[in-house]
Amino acid sequence: MGATTSLAGKELSVTPGATVTSTVQIRNSGTLVDQFTVDVVGDAVEWTTVEPAIINLMPGTEGQVTVTFAPPRDSTVPAGVVPFGIRVLSREEPGASMVEEGAVHVEPFTDLQLELIPKTSKGRRKAKHELIVDNAGNCPMVVELTAMDPEDELKLDIDHRMLTIQPGTSAFLRLRARPHDTFLRGAEKRHPFQVTATTGEAAPVTANGTVVQQQILPKWLLPALIALLALAIIAVTLWFTVLKPTLQSAARDTAAQLVKEEQQKLTDKADKAEEKAAAAEQKAAAAEKKVTDGVLAGAGGGPPPVTAPGGADVSKGQAFDFRVVTDPVATADGADFATFTAPEPVPDGKTLVITDLVLQNPRGDSGTLRILRGDEVLLEFGLNNFRDVDYHYLEPLTFPPGKELRVAVNCQLPGAPEPATGRCRPSVSFSGRLAG
Repeated sequence: MGATTSLAGKELSVTPGATVTSTVQIRNSGTLVDQFTVDVVGDAVEWTTVEPAIINLMPGTEGQVTVTFAPPRDSTVPAGVVPFGIRVLSREEPGASMVEEGAVHVEPFTDLQLELIPKTSKGRRKAKHELIVDNAGNCPMVVELTAMDPEDELKLDIDHRMLTIQPGTSAFLRLRARPHDTFLRGAEKRHPFQVTATTGEAAPVTANGTVVQQQILPKWLLPALIALLALAIIAVTLWFTVLKPTLQSAARDTAAQLVKEEQQKLTDKADKAEEKAAAAEQKAAAAEKKVTDGVLAGAGGGPPPVTAPGGADVSKGQAFDFRVVTDPVATADGADFATFTAPEPVPDGKTLVITDLVLQNPRGDSGTLRILRGDEVLLEFGLNNFRDVDYHYLEPLTFPPGKELRVAVNCQLPGAPEPATGRCRPSVSFSGRLAG
């Protein structure tokens, strides 16, 4: 064999963030000048260095290589025993490699971090926070959480008071704070509190927060009541000063007109009675003419109504308006459409006539919106092209019985405001008439 090796330290111990070294003694036991390459195998290779990595030796001479172990101080290297091997390769005899085995014990360390989100909350009767507990150490930690406020004005409740967190992971907990007392009106009250996390012999970690308690009655309520009272006073004043006198005057004028009409009727009846005998023939001729005129008048007709392709008269009908709000789930498939219909069905036999529509996309969602008559696509819009736009049709869109109005949306949300839920929020408002 071309080389003999020996490892000075086979059982080592190191604290993450620090270093420990060992040496490998190499002897050229061959008859030729040889070059030896030294490297490390095993789980410790990422945080181990060899100096020098290549050594040249004359026959019968020895050389020394220093191996340094430097595990980082984070959760990527767990505490415990990590076996390793020091491999020595000969250039002259490649098949005769030597491996010296050993183990390094990585000492445990703790790094506990605590975060409160938000630090300040507002509410009338209760408030909510989120606790984030991070284990940045290299060993599991049993963490105990306590919450308290110095004035004892809050009831603080945490999801879990005791939990175990693995290295490199985080726990997300809900904290609910409820003031013991409430108040109807007044200035806001601030209630500071503190959350403490303890584990083993490590120093405790704290996070401070504040609950801002608000009055029960909304601030706009009193101005609204004052405005309503002022309107009531104005209405009563108008009634007694303007409306009531006007109505009384109109009633008197109407009564006088009725009396005048009755007097005129009596006068006309007297005149007709005096002329009755002399005008018998004239009355007969007038009666005959009246009958003839009535027959001719009854034979007349108006122009035919304007009708839609479905047969319904769209020039008149009951006015309506409604809004279709959509909330489709985001999808990567551009052909995946979610369908939404009107909030109230169209009465049987009625034709839906659309004259105006308003498209709203307040959050700037991405995707495609379609308006369909049954399965027929009438209109198609790109959500990226509008935030708020309206259309008014001289030639209305008609939906005869059996052809349902539907809104289909394909939602795509790159960088959307709500990545956790992944939903779009476009809407369409329709207005027109119900004909038929």
